[in-house]
Amino acid sequence: MSNEQIITALREKGMRITKQRELVAGIIADNDGVSCKDICCMVRSKDRSIGVATVYRMIKVLEDIGVVERIDIIKHQV
Repeated sequence: MSNEQIITALREKGMRITKQRELVAGIIADNDGVSCKDICCMVRSKDRSIGVATVYRMIKVLEDIGVVERIDIIKHQV
């Protein structure tokens, strides 16, 4: 999904489009299949004022509206 499609989906749900949401949406659109932790690192490397909680809330909103899908990965120790 492109950045524009993510922004449109957020607007359709009545959400304000802030610069933080635009940044997170852009990173998610450009990096398919990355972990939440990786998204946080990428966002914070571009704007240190955006907190980890803000990124995780945005990811949760996107998950709730069907823009992203969470995949749980369980690591087994050998």
